[in-house]
Amino acid sequence: MIETFETIRYTADVVCIREGAVLLIERGWPPHKGRLALPGGHVDPGETSRTAAARELLEETGVRVDPWDLALIGIFDAPDRDPRGRYVTAAYLVTVPADTTAHAGDDAAAVRWTPLSDARGLAFDHTDIVTSARHRYNAPF
Repeated sequence: MIETFETIRYTADVVCIREGAVLLIERGWPPHKGRLALPGGHVDPGETSRTAAARELLEETGVRVDPWDLALIGIFDAPDRDPRGRYVTAAYLVTVPADTTAHAGDDAAAVRWTPLSDARGLAFDHTDIVTSARHRYNAPF
């Protein structure tokens, strides 16, 4: 029997909601450069996915949240979810106050609050993550 191994990369993504809109970034780098996506990125050595999610949200959008305010949506691990290889992400949901502002930083070319009804066709499997957040939490957003 031949054993095969694959490198698995660990990431965290955030569905950040403000008054019925989700915070999306415009990707500044390949893959999916120029497409809208959820804020998120790699879990660094020594970090939990929850801490990484809060850090990535801050780095990419300027939005600061307490990691413990993040609610786990689920683990997304489809083998083909990222064209760069096998990526497994822990996705989180957070709701922020109506006066929360965001600005592009780090890997984001731009940020925007998008009505949830328009959050379709996102990069990677991020449309599925947003849909899962709505179903899992019976969210009225």
